[in-house]
Amino acid sequence: MLRLIAFIVVLAASPAAAQEYFPPRGDDGWARLDPAEAGFDPVALQAAVDFAIGNETRLDGALGEVISARQLTITTPLTWSYEPYSDPIGPLQDRGGPSGVILRGGHIVAEWGEPERVDMTFSVTKTFVSLMAGLAHMDGLIEDLHAPVAPQVADEQFHTAHNAPITWDQLLRQTSGWSGTLFGKPDWGDRPARDNAASKLIEGPPAPGERWEYNDVRVNALSLALLHVWGRPLPEVLAERIMTPIGASESWVWHGYHNSHVEIGGVRMQSVSGGGHWGGGMFISAYDMARLGLLAARGGRWDGAEIIAESWLDEAASPTAQNPGYGHMNFFLNRPQMEGAAVRAPGAPESAYAWLGAGTNVVFISAEHDLVAVVRWIDRRAMNEFLERLMAALEG
Repeated sequence: MLRLIAFIVVLAASPAAAQEYFPPRGDDGWARLDPAEAGFDPVALQAAVDFAIGNETRLDGALGEVISARQLTITTPLTWSYEPYSDPIGPLQDRGGPSGVILRGGHIVAEWGEPERVDMTFSVTKTFVSLMAGLAHMDGLIEDLHAPVAPQVADEQFHTAHNAPITWDQLLRQTSGWSGTLFGKPDWGDRPARDNAASKLIEGPPAPGERWEYNDVRVNALSLALLHVWGRPLPEVLAERIMTPIGASESWVWHGYHNSHVEIGGVRMQSVSGGGHWGGGMFISAYDMARLGLLAARGGRWDGAEIIAESWLDEAASPTAQNPGYGHMNFFLNRPQMEGAAVRAPGAPESAYAWLGAGTNVVFISAEHDLVAVVRWIDRRAMNEFLERLMAALEG
């Protein structure tokens, strides 16, 4: 049930006044604001949230009659069972019910379900991979995004004739065409034709930069490359540089696979995955995702400190030539007029974007409205209507 806050925070009587508000560490201290004071039509906002709750992701057909859509330990392997290498190699966890958080001016104006619950977030994990690349670029560890990745990675698979020319930008934009097998998963085994498991093997990988293709093996290749660049586990970097500074909880966990440990510089460490396709990925609460969304909405700054460069976020949200609805890893751009666009939010500017994961997990960000919406476990087919309802609930 939606919890609309019935009091007004004195220090923030309007969205403009609340613009510089940043929540303190701990969800209990996060200021709440009456929706009307935040510029919403309360009735319309309530209707949008009710719509999200009423459109929980579901299972269709005979399968849905015997298995709950919340049993991710069962449904995740079944989803990918048509793939030739579909067996999970990372942890899985059953999920909770619909939940979410809506922020305006950094304040919580609506929350429902169990926003404190730590659940799988699937491909929203790719956003964290992108941020690790952004920090490396800020620190000069990656000087040129259009330079080949191979010189910075000792793994021999990055040095094949096909893979050696691949750039950081191509990996980030899912246009790399990286070819190989990581942790027992070959690139061609990811999302082949349902009626021909060897279709991508027969076709062969695309040339680097030739086309856009959503492929989790190639995402994991980027994660492994970044591990080589940092020389220490990515979750450690994330905690130190982003999650702790923005006051996130300590409940989140970024998993890899049981077989994804590598040795770099004589130290054995785990290469984390970019999603939950085969298990693993980021397990996190809606509250912590909302903090990350607020960081992005504020141009990468948190309470006066630069956490991630605004120029990096701008680059990440720039269109990919081969797919203008996609930026860097998991930045899905708002393209209401584009056929096949994943995110269609009429009423929101084209600068708005969303981080999307299976389930569906959504973090929607419109910096121009100082608006962040985290929606968990909404049916994918209902997501864009929810976003349209959310934008329509804003007054003025």
